Amino acid sequence: MAELRTDPYINSGEYLYPAEDAQQILSLAIARQTESGELSRAQLLEIADELGISADSIAAAEREWDVKKYEIADQKLFDSQRQHQFQHGLTRFLITAGFVLVFQLVTGGWLWNWLIYLILGPWALQVSWDAWRIYRPNEYAYRKEFEHWRRKQQMKRAVGGVVRRFLRPS
Repeated sequence: MAELRTDPYINSGEYLYPAEDAQQILSLAIARQTESGELSRAQLLEIADELGISADSIAAAEREWDVKKYEIADQKLFDSQRQHQFQHGLTRFLITAGFVLVFQLVTGGWLWNWLIYLILGPWALQVSWDAWRIYRPNEYAYRKEFEHWRRKQQMKRAVGGVVRRFLRPS
């Protein structure tokens, strides 16, 4: 969030907004101005011109947003896959733990106590660690995992494209 300033007025009495606040205010104003919630490129350029923003700056911002948009989509897919993978592992753990506990109860239990600790203990620690890593991620580790996943996905796409070219009939 933007920091609060104690004296936001300059000498002429004009109010100064931090860049983040100005961006949010303009975003809200533009969203309210447009009925459909969408702007054409011409409308975008017209608004930029009124704000004194050059067409080159808009073009650079469009390119940057295009890259950012795909990164956000990849990040959502990455998060979804991680959560799905965790839920699958948790389900496997719960089914196995349930089976072992029922088996222990049916057979009398005292001979199999070591089995529960030996098998389920480390596995429970791993499931707990995975839950912490996925739902309470460390920013650095998350970024590193995401970049690794993204490189693998790009490699898969590249290899898939090459294979499709060779398998395509001439």
